[in-house]
Amino acid sequence: MSDHFEIREDDLSAPEVAALVREHLAFVAPHSPPESIHAFDVDALRAPGVTCWSVWQGSELVGCGALKELGPGHGELKSMRTASSHLRKGVATAVLEHMMSVARNRGYRRLSLETGSAEAFAPAHAFYSRFGFERCGPFADYTDDPYSVFMTREL
Repeated sequence: MSDHFEIREDDLSAPEVAALVREHLAFVAPHSPPESIHAFDVDALRAPGVTCWSVWQGSELVGCGALKELGPGHGELKSMRTASSHLRKGVATAVLEHMMSVARNRGYRRLSLETGSAEAFAPAHAFYSRFGFERCGPFADYTDDPYSVFMTREL
């Protein structure tokens, strides 16, 4: 397990970062109908109020994540993805801890997320639970959806 990662705020202009975002969307697509997919594409990740980070090990992209401001004191995790060849090496932990630190520095009191409900998302549910996220109801503009799991935690 390696913990030597460089986490960079990212404008998503590098082709490998855009490709990882597309990989994330391709993973989600078979598990939910289109109207239940809330993952952001590159354009949505460039919207005001969204900050993105890429995670590098040397010159290799190993992951990414984004933080969307929902309002005063509340942020949403978006587009957390580890490159397939780097699963279970601490990438997700590194980027989540980084984003939680940024959220605290911004004065957020709560972080929330939406992920899929299919079995393919079970590792994500377990991962976020290990970091204190608990299931909750819909937040922000989300509505009840059998294809969504909502999670939140206080900071």
